[in-house]
Amino acid sequence: MMFLFSVTAVHAGEGRHQLALQISDKDPQKMNTVLNVAANVSRHYSELGEEVEIKIVAFNAGLHMLRSDTSPVAKRMQSFAKSMPNVAFHACGNTLAAMTKKEGAKPPLMEVAELVPAGVVTLMELNEQGWTIVRP
Repeated sequence: MMFLFSVTAVHAGEGRHQLALQISDKDPQKMNTVLNVAANVSRHYSELGEEVEIKIVAFNAGLHMLRSDTSPVAKRMQSFAKSMPNVAFHACGNTLAAMTKKEGAKPPLMEVAELVPAGVVTLMELNEQGWTIVRP
């Protein structure tokens, strides 16, 4: 068993790690947890000299994380995005369309947010490509 573990550990270190984090709640604590997980994972692999790519996918009420007008973590997002170039932020287009309809105007997104057609579809496709999906 020990031999298999060490072979697996060496093999994992040879590739690029890929993590997708889901945020679907308008809960500042959960939003901060997602950012903490991203920072901790990034730091871990950096200390090992390995690369990790992280995508934070926001949909449903979690899209507020990426809204410049309602984000409870807006201040942290500014510094986080600058210090973590390996982290990308994806905003669900379906959720944005629903919010636009409900509010009568398109909500403003932060500059770091990349619009994707559907957050859940993005997570499904990332999973199919071998990404690890986590909902902290």
